[in-house]
Amino acid sequence: MVKPINQLQNLPPYIFGRIKTLALEARARKLDVIDLSMGNPDLPTPPEVIERMLDTVQNHHATHRYPQAKGMPKFRKAVADWMKKRFNVTLDPEKEVCSLVGSKEGIANLCSAYLEPGDYALVPTPCYPVHFFGVILAQGKPYLMPINEKNNYLPELDKIPEEVAQKAKIMFLNYPNNPTCAVIEDPAYLKDVVAFAKKYDILVCYDNAYSEIAFDGYVPDSFFNIPGGWDVGLEFHSFSKSYNMAGWRLGWACGNQKLLGPLEKIKSYKDYGVPTFIQLAGVRALDLWPDFVKDLSATYQRRRDYLCDGLNRLGWKVAKPKATMYLWARIPEAFQSMGSLKFCEKLISETGIAVSPGIGFGDEGEGYVRFALVTRDSRLYDLLLRLKKFQGVTGVSIPKGVKTSS
Repeated sequence: MVKPINQLQNLPPYIFGRIKTLALEARARKLDVIDLSMGNPDLPTPPEVIERMLDTVQNHHATHRYPQAKGMPKFRKAVADWMKKRFNVTLDPEKEVCSLVGSKEGIANLCSAYLEPGDYALVPTPCYPVHFFGVILAQGKPYLMPINEKNNYLPELDKIPEEVAQKAKIMFLNYPNNPTCAVIEDPAYLKDVVAFAKKYDILVCYDNAYSEIAFDGYVPDSFFNIPGGWDVGLEFHSFSKSYNMAGWRLGWACGNQKLLGPLEKIKSYKDYGVPTFIQLAGVRALDLWPDFVKDLSATYQRRRDYLCDGLNRLGWKVAKPKATMYLWARIPEAFQSMGSLKFCEKLISETGIAVSPGIGFGDEGEGYVRFALVTRDSRLYDLLLRLKKFQGVTGVSIPKGVKTSS
């Protein structure tokens, strides 16, 4: 029998697929499932975006044809205009912007464009899985940089061995961070990253997918606003979280032409790009900035506050993150010995609550789970009641919180 490539055979089963399977089994047993395992927005795409897409599909038949692999000019110009308004970063839309079928696709293709077999990529652990598995599938070697509470969830550059740094081609950074929700507040750290990347000729892949979901006055910045960042980095953005367009599969990469060119080239051989009608819908989405994302962030902040407060009442120790649509929570001590995957399996089987096990994001994530804030407020109340019973907590009341449809 014909076998797939070794890299694919050697990959473990996708751990989030295991959680989805358990969720389906729970539903088959008529258990009411509250699924917070994926960052899959429950809120609708803006109606203006849907209307633009429908009008385009119905009345502009040319948009049904093959698109440009790197994105239509109007989309790339809209991205460049947005980057200028949002970050004061100037881009040439013709040469320095590339549309993506979601940032996940772009990051995977970036690995294929830059990594030769055996090349190192510097990957935080825990991390968004494609930062690790994209390297494996490209036959590269991930060098894992632990991020945790002790180092403020920032890779410690001085602990990377010289021989690894010399062979490294790519460094992945993702702030605001998925899954840990960490942010970078002191730009001095990124100045050190730039110096490190220049010293060893490393491309910094800066995954900025959560730049628009931030709280308490925190405003995420662009890597390109760090002196020298333009010389060593590419930045990735997504419509999935900021505009509730996860299923539309639209994002972009940007940066100087010399670094972006290989990604554009490999995409031109692998795919035809994003459908034109979806790109035009994305242009309309960017027109809604900043009002739409402000309202969206307010919704996630309300959910964050309620769930954090409720978990802490139940004995968890969860800090309120300054960004993203997640909570990164250490499992209560009574359940630590079973590990995060077993905890999540037990939780969904007995309560119908689905969350992501920290081990699924890398070894450093063991002992933690990630809650995605992707259900309406009343369901969070139900979740806390179920957790209270699951943990055997007594003498604690769960406030119902704000009654709202979102």
